[in-house]
Amino acid sequence: MTTDDLARRIARTIRQDVQSSAAYAIQPSAGMVKLDAMENPFALPAELQRALGERLARVAINRYPIGKPELCAALARHFDVPAGCSVMVGNGSDELIDLLSVACNVPGAAVLAPLPGFVLYELSARLRGLRFIGVPLTARFELDEAAMLDAIARERPALTYIAYPNNPTGNLYDERIVERVVEAVGAQDGLVVFDEAYQPFSSRSWMPRMAAHPHVLVMRTLSKFGLAGVRLGYMAGAAALIEQIDKVSPPYNVSALNAETALFGLEHADVFAAQATILRSERARLMAALAAQPGVTPFPSEANMILVRVPDSKRAFEGMKSRGVLVKHIAGMHPLLANCLRLTVGTPDENTLMIDALKASL
Repeated sequence: MTTDDLARRIARTIRQDVQSSAAYAIQPSAGMVKLDAMENPFALPAELQRALGERLARVAINRYPIGKPELCAALARHFDVPAGCSVMVGNGSDELIDLLSVACNVPGAAVLAPLPGFVLYELSARLRGLRFIGVPLTARFELDEAAMLDAIARERPALTYIAYPNNPTGNLYDERIVERVVEAVGAQDGLVVFDEAYQPFSSRSWMPRMAAHPHVLVMRTLSKFGLAGVRLGYMAGAAALIEQIDKVSPPYNVSALNAETALFGLEHADVFAAQATILRSERARLMAALAAQPGVTPFPSEANMILVRVPDSKRAFEGMKSRGVLVKHIAGMHPLLANCLRLTVGTPDENTLMIDALKASL
């Protein structure tokens, strides 16, 4: 088969919107201080590594995984899922976002989300054939209440995502506006999905309020908890609603090894909680150090990242990279993010290196 033959075959069989789109970009990070992906920077203590290895060695990997019910029950207990609500799991919250697009793809359905926001809300919606409506945030990265309510009334979205706190801006929105958005979506018979990926670092959650709002779903991930490599996301909501969405979930979407590792992590949650405490303290130190730099504007964060605006983000990004520190250059994601970098909160030593590299690169 020639190159021309293959190109013709691709043109005939692969959707045009897929051909014209770009894949999700992951930066090469070998040998770098990796502070670009909001990961927990701490490895498991050596004694837990040994214990986990011994435990995983006993998993029946010759069988299909059957541990989802046990894992869902453990997640519900550990994270205080309200009575009358239940939990489903996915291969990361990315899969849960896609399952929502599949389950809610009724004729004419739309997905609504503030922008800038997590790119997979829009990507999943478009690839699954739903309309996507992005509503720009204000210049200070708050919800534009009038624009949100107008879009909800006009478009009647099946799904409205509220990242809580938001990625990439790191902030929690004004709660009064959030409540009015939730009420407006409810009045239109739509669903609100609170994406609480950064819950270990946040001062607020909608989980306790979910039972009183049956059209609200709360989605989280164990990635920021400290298990990014496990790829385990979970979503809670009214039991009858979760039952319907879970019908489109593949029967064996969470591997036996991942499920067992997640259970192990919950049993040692105190270790991860202690790590989150350090990261919150380091976030405060970073905020103060960044605010002290001339021309640098850090924005308030309730996540394990800080959005920062600098005079020349491309120069700063390249300068930091040349000094061995990898962060995320996001200026091209949205006009509101002009000259912005997203800095992941790392270990104390990593954060010192990041501050020094930024100072030298401005």
